[in-house]
Amino acid sequence: MSDRATLVEMRGIHMEGRSDETWMPIIKGVDLTLKKGEVLGLIGESGAGKSTLGLAAMGFTRDGVRISQGSVHFDGIDLLAASAEQKRQLLGKRIAYVAQSAAASFNPAHKLIDQHSEAPLAHGVSGKSEAEQDGMELYRKLRLPNPDEIGFRYPHQVSGGQLQRAMTAMAMSCRPDLIIFDEPTTALDVTTQIEVLAAIRNIVEEFDTAAIYITHDLAVVAQMADRIKVLLKGDEVEEAETREMLSNPKEDYTKSLWAVREFQRPAKAAPAVDAVPVVSVQGITAAYGKMDVLKDVSFDIHAGRTVAVVGESGSGKSTTARCITGLLPPRIGVIEFDGKPLPLDYRKRTRDELRQAQMIYQMADTALNPRQRIRDIIGRPVEFYSGLKGRAKRERVDELLEQIELPAAQFGDRLPSELSGGQKQRIGIARALAAEPKFIICDEVTSALDQLVAEGILRLLARLQDELGLSYMFITHDLATVRSIADEVVVMKEGKVVEQGPKAEMFQPPHHPYTDLLLSSVPEMDPDWLTNLLAERGVENIGDAASAQMD
Repeated sequence: MSDRATLVEMRGIHMEGRSDETWMPIIKGVDLTLKKGEVLGLIGESGAGKSTLGLAAMGFTRDGVRISQGSVHFDGIDLLAASAEQKRQLLGKRIAYVAQSAAASFNPAHKLIDQHSEAPLAHGVSGKSEAEQDGMELYRKLRLPNPDEIGFRYPHQVSGGQLQRAMTAMAMSCRPDLIIFDEPTTALDVTTQIEVLAAIRNIVEEFDTAAIYITHDLAVVAQMADRIKVLLKGDEVEEAETREMLSNPKEDYTKSLWAVREFQRPAKAAPAVDAVPVVSVQGITAAYGKMDVLKDVSFDIHAGRTVAVVGESGSGKSTTARCITGLLPPRIGVIEFDGKPLPLDYRKRTRDELRQAQMIYQMADTALNPRQRIRDIIGRPVEFYSGLKGRAKRERVDELLEQIELPAAQFGDRLPSELSGGQKQRIGIARALAAEPKFIICDEVTSALDQLVAEGILRLLARLQDELGLSYMFITHDLATVRSIADEVVVMKEGKVVEQGPKAEMFQPPHHPYTDLLLSSVPEMDPDWLTNLLAERGVENIGDAASAQMD
């Protein structure tokens, strides 16, 4: 790689963010060099400055952020001195960006293929028909289902994992020289993740594309990066070739990242044989339009226990949650709460029935109203479900903020944009608790968080469960999270439950072939893991390997 020409050169980068009228340091004198065809991994915990530095490599800053010192050159072009027209010619064509939250990045009013074709058309790379055909081919390379048809759907008509892959294809539409990947597989299940990782790696190699790969997942960066740079609170900690960094980190902070272990809850005693479940899902079948997407799904969730529902993107995990909450009434089956059937449509449920089942969403960025203060976001369900107003309502909001370890005096009057990702997710938890429920659905609540912050959220949820006797349905694609917090595990594939049981049994062989596939697809801290897995399964495309194993 040393004989390659330098593509990106950043020197002495200082960046600041505005808080009220004060500029606060975010990046503190960091250098970055990237050669053509090279992949640099940027890692560090939440707030380290990874995404801010990655965007600066494009000559871009978010609102309220500025580059106060330093230089940024792309292929010899001074991006900080470039005109708006020069940048317009570069961005999308030679420099592309893949965001973490595809759901917040696509225009909901336009079909995927139209958004995919926008950059090639704007930059004169190709005509519309050619751009659409190329999009379908990229969808195929990224293992999207029905690649010739899926682009003609709107963003809300595909799963989160599928949307993330569509965004990756969109970034590659002009075959750029540089792509910034900002946590591109965070929202993906393990089987889909390795499909996308393999596809990204193959396309980067095929087109000799340079990349900055931002992630908090150390096992993922081990598969993707030639070099790794570690950041902490805006400072560079160290940088080295990937193999050297993994085998011999020099700084204590890097060693602490390598040593992170997921929180592990002690095993609980099994519920009594005659215990009535808090939630009982009995033979539900549900459809979008005329197509059944859930098929005879059944499982129970008992008081004070956590049932993890796992499976790849599109397996029916979130659809099951929509059925339980009444947002998607199943056409067949029964849902019971404390032994009594619930109306299948939420509009027919009493306020108390609505109160008892709450939800914490995956993407706190899109789940919190950006224009409301934290106190108002939490206060609304407090008033709706409890009828509290005035001082009583304020005291209850303060109490909820204390429960999630965000003191009201510091956080009550902030806007969501003034919080970190982990803090926003805690607000989502407090909003769910405001209804005083017995049961909470946690939908991928740690998937967008780095390991240290995610561990804090898991510890918080475990403490609240113990203190309040809560029952959780934990939708996740992260098997490390399942090991940490679950009591029982339900494995779903293509709308069906393929295996379920106590956690201890589910992680011991023999497994259903699909469960075995999930377990074998969890990345390891070995740079050769993905290559070896592909070779072991005997195919170049990991998606074909998954299909072959299931057959």
